Amino acid sequence: MPIFKATKCPSDDLSLSNCAIVSPKDFTKDVKHVVIHTGPGRKYIFTIRVDNSIKQGYVGFNLPQRKWAVLSINQEIDVEPFRFEAQRQYLSSITIEADFLQKKNTTTDPYDTEKMALEFVMCFPNMAFTVGQELAFSFRDKKMLSLTIKEVEAIDINAVQAGMPAKPLKVECGQIMPNTFVLFEKAENSSLNLIGKAKAKMQHQSIINPDWDFQKMGIGGLDNEFNAIFRRAFASRVFPPEITEQLGVRHCKGILLFGPPGTGKTLMARQIGTMLNAREPIIVNGPQILDKYVGESEANVRKLFAPAEEEEKRMGPNSGLHIIILDEIDAICKARGSVAGASGVHDTVVNQLLSKIDGVDQLNNILVIGMTNRKDMIDDALLRPGRLEVQMEIGLPAEDGRVQILKIHTAKMRENDKLAADVDLFELAQITKNFSGAEIEGLVRAATSTALNRLVKASSKVEVDPNAIEKIKISREDFLNAFQNDIKPAFGMAEEQFERYVANGIINWGEPVRSILEDGDLLISQGKAGESGGLVTALLAGPPNSGKTALAARIAMSSDFPFLKFCSPEDMIGFMDTAKCQMIKKVFDDAYRSQLSVIVVDNVERLLDYGPIGPRYSNLVLQALLVLLKKEPPKGRRLLVLATTSRKDVLGELEMLSAFQTVLQVSNISTSEQLLSVLEYLDAFSSKDLDFISRKTDKKRMWIGIKKLLGLIDMAKQTEEAYRIPKFLSKLEEEGGLEMS
Repeated sequence: MPIFKATKCPSDDLSLSNCAIVSPKDFTKDVKHVVIHTGPGRKYIFTIRVDNSIKQGYVGFNLPQRKWAVLSINQEIDVEPFRFEAQRQYLSSITIEADFLQKKNTTTDPYDTEKMALEFVMCFPNMAFTVGQELAFSFRDKKMLSLTIKEVEAIDINAVQAGMPAKPLKVECGQIMPNTFVLFEKAENSSLNLIGKAKAKMQHQSIINPDWDFQKMGIGGLDNEFNAIFRRAFASRVFPPEITEQLGVRHCKGILLFGPPGTGKTLMARQIGTMLNAREPIIVNGPQILDKYVGESEANVRKLFAPAEEEEKRMGPNSGLHIIILDEIDAICKARGSVAGASGVHDTVVNQLLSKIDGVDQLNNILVIGMTNRKDMIDDALLRPGRLEVQMEIGLPAEDGRVQILKIHTAKMRENDKLAADVDLFELAQITKNFSGAEIEGLVRAATSTALNRLVKASSKVEVDPNAIEKIKISREDFLNAFQNDIKPAFGMAEEQFERYVANGIINWGEPVRSILEDGDLLISQGKAGESGGLVTALLAGPPNSGKTALAARIAMSSDFPFLKFCSPEDMIGFMDTAKCQMIKKVFDDAYRSQLSVIVVDNVERLLDYGPIGPRYSNLVLQALLVLLKKEPPKGRRLLVLATTSRKDVLGELEMLSAFQTVLQVSNISTSEQLLSVLEYLDAFSSKDLDFISRKTDKKRMWIGIKKLLGLIDMAKQTEEAYRIPKFLSKLEEEGGLEMS
C-alpha cells in the first residue's frame, strides 16, 4: 500500500473543491476516488483532483477535511484507489447540517435552501460523500459555511433494472448525482437563517420513484398511462450519466398528452413535474408565448430554455433535469403553412421550438411536456422521435378508473363522516359512463350543492340552519339528482334526440319489424364481441316514412353502449361541403374516444345533397363517408354504425353499398292484418270500428309507411265520430296505402 504525506491545499479555490489534491504523477486518469487509512479501522474516502502544484507523494487537504480525518501536516498515510459497489454507489438523497464556518463572523441574512441545494449539486458533481464528513461551502459570496454530512441514501439500481419499486437504501458513503435530493438542516445552537423548501427534515422520494401513489397525487384511472410514461421517458434518467453515455442513450426529451377536455392532461403534467426531483417546472400556456411585436414570440421560446442551456454549458452530462410544461400547445405549434396571413409568426415559433428541442445545439437535460385536445393540428415535425416522441392518449376513464376518481373527490367526505351510508361509489361508477374526470368532479360538487341547499331556509331572508355542520350528509339521492339534472357528459348519450325518435315506442306490427329488431340484436352482439374487428356497419334501407330512423334509434338505445350519437342532415343545414365533412368527422372522432359507441347516420342521401333533378350530389361528403365507414377504430374500441336511406338505388349507383357489411330492408305495411295490429296497439278505434275496417281492407292491396299511417290516425281522431272511419279509409286510399277497387 503506497505511503503518502498529508499537506495543506495549495490554493483557496482548490480548498473549496473539497477534493483531496494529488499530483498527476501519482494516479492515472481513471482513478476518481481514493481511500485513506490513518490507523487500524480508520479509513476515509475522498474524491481526488489532480494539480501540478502538489509534489509527488503528497496529498493536499483543506482544514475541514483534516479535522474530519484527524490529520496533521506531514502525517504519513496509506492511500489506494477506490471504486464503489454499483448497487450502492449513486445517492438518491443527502441530508446536510449547516453552520457558519467562523462563529464570530455571522449574519441574519436568509439562506435559500433550494438555491443552496442547486448550487451544491453543481459545485460537487459525481463527488463522494460519507456520513460525518465535513466540508467548506461558499454560497453566492455570502459568509462561508461549514457543512457536515448527516445522512445519505442510495438508489437500488438492481431493483430498477428488475422493474421493482426503487426504495432508498441507507448507506455510509456514495456518489452524488445531478438529481440527488439535497436537504439542509441548521446545526444546533446555530444562528444560520435557513428558508425554502429544502429546509429541515421532510419526507422525500428517491431520484425517480416508480412506486407512485396515484390517489395521493389526486389522479385516478391513469395507472397504465403513468407506467407507460415512466418506462419511455424516465427509466433512463434513473441511471447516472456515465452509464447512459457508455450505452449511447439519448434521453426522451418530449411527451405529448392528448385527449378530450377534462381527462386529466394538465393535472398529470403538473404531477410529473412535482414527483420528480428535478428543477422547478416551468409551466406556460401556449397563447402566452405569442406576442404582437416582431421576434418577441421566438424570444419567449428561447427564454424557456435559457436556464437549461446555462446549466448544460456549466455541468455537461451532470446537469439536472429541467421540465417545461406547455399547455394548449396546439395554439403555437400548428402545422406550418396552415395559418392564413403573411406574418408567419406560428411557423417561426414552431421552427424555434424544434431547434431548441432537437437542433444543432440540442440539449439533453430537458423534458418538454405538451398538452392538447387537437393532436391533428400539431406540426408533424414535432411528433417524430427525438422531439415529442412519447405520445400518450389520455382518454375517458374506464369503470375502475371512475371508482378511483370518485374515491379521490369524496375522500374528505368519508374522513369526516359526511358521506351517507347509502352511497355506493361502484354504483356511481357504473352509471357515469363516458364521464371525464372533470365531469365526475363536477358531479360530486353538484351533489354537495344539493345537500347544502336542504339546509338553507329561503324566507324573507336567506338563513342557514345553525346545526348544518352536524346534520349535513351527502346521500345517494343527491348524487342521482346531480346525475339526472346537473351534469351531462360531453361524450355521452344524445338521449333527448334518440328519445324523440322513439317517443311513441316501436310498434311491432308484423314479421318485417321483428326481423329487423332480431338482426339489430345480432349487430349489437357483433359490435360488443368484435372478433373480426372493432367496426360493424349496417344500412337500413326502405321507402320513405317506413320508420327506419326509429328502428335505428331503438337498436342503438337497446345496445346499452355508453356513447350514442346522431349524424343527421338537420344538424348541418346551410353547411358548406368542407364544414359538413368536418362535422361528420368530429362525430366519428368523438366516438373513437369511448370504449363502445353507436353512430346513427340518418338519411344518407340528404347528407350527400342528392337531388333527382340534375342529378347532383356532394362528392366531397361522399368520399368522407366512404373513408369513415371503412376506418377501423383505435385498438380496444368498438364502433357500431347504423345508416338509413330511402334511396338504396342511388347509393348503389354511387358504389356506397359496399361500405356496409350488411343491408337490412325495412318494409311498409302491406296487409290488413298488419294494419289492424297497429290500430289495436294504439287503441285508436273501438272494436266495432276495427271490425268494419277489417272487412273493408280484407284482401286489399296496401302499401303505407308506419310514419304516414300514424299521421292519418291522428287526423282521423280529430274528426267527428260519425265521419271518423270513412275519413280514415278515404285518406288511406288517397295516400296510396289502399286500393279499394
